[in-house]
Amino acid sequence: MAITQAVCTSFKQELLVGTHNFTATSGDTFKIALYTSSASLDATTTAYSSSNEVSNSGTYTATGGTLTSVTPTTSGTTAICDFADISFTSATITARGALIYNSSDSNKAVAVLDFGGDKTSTSGTFTIQFPAADASNAILRLA
Repeated sequence: MAITQAVCTSFKQELLVGTHNFTATSGDTFKIALYTSSASLDATTTAYSSSNEVSNSGTYTATGGTLTSVTPTTSGTTAICDFADISFTSATITARGALIYNSSDSNKAVAVLDFGGDKTSTSGTFTIQFPAADASNAILRLA
């Protein structure tokens, strides 16, 4: 089993047919679910699955947490989308990666995040910090 960071192939096609709306005030609801090293997630992932998701702990519950979307914008000639950092408190979690997905539309997969190794919190705060919202670093970029 492996987690390989990627923007999901199905998501790319779904963008072209208008499936996803990232507008912060009136768009779809996007969530992030955490997974153990036993999960198998990559570019071929098409939807959220509870298989090998981390266990409920503290404020983390099955299906993950709701992301706060930042309305898409541009940086130079690149379109970008960002999310606010998210934290799960009072949590004992060991996660190897995560899946961002659209819970408003059949839990369709957006992107797989590989943490590069197990990340752990013990009765503490587990935080996912998104990169800078610019053309080189934003979590979602269309160049």
